[in-house]
Amino acid sequence: MQLFGIPNCSTVKKARDWLDQHDCSYRFHDFKKNVLTEALLKDWLDQTSLDKLINRAGMTWRNLSEAEKASAAHSETARQLMLTKPSLIKRPVLIKDGKLACLGFSQASYEALL
Repeated sequence: MQLFGIPNCSTVKKARDWLDQHDCSYRFHDFKKNVLTEALLKDWLDQTSLDKLINRAGMTWRNLSEAEKASAAHSETARQLMLTKPSLIKRPVLIKDGKLACLGFSQASYEALL
């Protein structure tokens, strides 16, 4: 499994703690240190909607200009925006068996998956 996120994000911390407590093996990818690729984002968007992948509740979203927010409505420009501002991606992103398994963290979702 792979877990994508930002180490200091409280939701990512909860997911990592849960995985560790349940002896689940995973590789962590820090959005800030390990650059995401356009191909990876495209793959995720093939598996989920743009509305689910973009985190509209965070400070990064709120600090965007109106033009940037408008560009997030289109897959092509939204990918570019997420590449330059990875904090826009809902966290954490859990990949299991090569597929996007879960966005965000809830104990119930992780229990059902794992």
